[in-house]
Amino acid sequence: MRPNRRIGSPDGRSHGARGHESRSRQVDGPTTAPGRTSVAPVIVGVPAEVKPGENRVALTPDGARELVAHGHRVLVENGAGSGSSITDADFLAGGAELVDTAGAWSAQLVLKVKEPQVSEGGFLRRDLVLFGYLHIAAYPGLAHMLLQSGTTAIAYETVRDASGALPLLAPMSEVAGRLAPQIGAHFLERGHGGRGVLLGGAPGVRPARVVVLGAGTVGSNAAWIAQGMEAEVILIDRNLDRLRLVDQIHRGRIMTLASNRGVIERSLAEADLVIGAVLVPGAKAPVIVTEEMVATMKPGSVIVDVAVDQGGCVATTVETTHEHPIVLRHDVLHYGVGNIPAAVPNTSTYALTNATFPYVLALADHGVRHAVETAPGLAEGITTAAGAVVNPAVAEVLGRAAVDFREVIAG
Repeated sequence: MRPNRRIGSPDGRSHGARGHESRSRQVDGPTTAPGRTSVAPVIVGVPAEVKPGENRVALTPDGARELVAHGHRVLVENGAGSGSSITDADFLAGGAELVDTAGAWSAQLVLKVKEPQVSEGGFLRRDLVLFGYLHIAAYPGLAHMLLQSGTTAIAYETVRDASGALPLLAPMSEVAGRLAPQIGAHFLERGHGGRGVLLGGAPGVRPARVVVLGAGTVGSNAAWIAQGMEAEVILIDRNLDRLRLVDQIHRGRIMTLASNRGVIERSLAEADLVIGAVLVPGAKAPVIVTEEMVATMKPGSVIVDVAVDQGGCVATTVETTHEHPIVLRHDVLHYGVGNIPAAVPNTSTYALTNATFPYVLALADHGVRHAVETAPGLAEGITTAAGAVVNPAVAEVLGRAAVDFREVIAG
């Protein structure tokens, strides 16, 4: 194995993000070995996350080791894993090379957790494949950056598996769902602005009432944890099969209600904590809680809108940060942090990369066009390419026509 070294860019010199392009191949290319489409090892870049409060990293040292074993190079920005308690030494031991920001972005395949920020827009380019959470429906400015640059962007949140599930959204949805009652319990404390209610109550005292909107991965995990904290839990969804499953598993310890406007109105008026967990893959979350409904809630009650990174399912929610997580509307505390799992980055990083790594390896080994053949659900993750919108749900939100990725991604 070659010696590890600290470098400013892939060739050891300090230069801009585009300086390496003339010496590196595209992620897609002609086949030179069985099962491979590469004419040379792919360079995989892992920049440090710059979104406020974001401490996760898009690859673990074990992932770097696997990629290196497959003949690829892995360029990790100095300190990228520190927020997740993963050191530079850990990455070096896995065979990665440490680089500066421009060096990490100069790779052909760049792995990110959260969507590129405005400050990172200059690193986007036509020959780049970007793989990470995008949530473009909530961030139209990001769509403009991706389309203008011509970047091939693949969104974790719309990749599907053979069953039609969302395997790269699921682990972070599980973490966010399990965190939501914990967050709500914290802000229900009087010292943090809440009503001063203990989620599990006390002997002779009624527990808090928790209303969970949506029985998908986020909602079912949130309801499960809230029930485990001995709160009174109501789970609302319009999918009766999901409610039936929850009822069978939890044997009535979670009350399930079929969703309609009247049910939501009455439930919110009695709630101490509301958890918004509504998702439409690739599209903006539907607003099912109006401002009028929020106005009927108890003063000091709490809303945790987990759907905020898709626009939010509560009309009065605005996106906030871990540093300043709460906004007060109608005397109700609104928690609108868009990257909730970043609060527990060590757990979240390993949970996320366990799910993403098979797709990362397929992209590195085969390139986008041929990786889709080995993992068909990856095609639904392709959001933009060569200045065109590929994902139909995103195209509808942006008011553009969707293009088949085969028309814009070379074979």
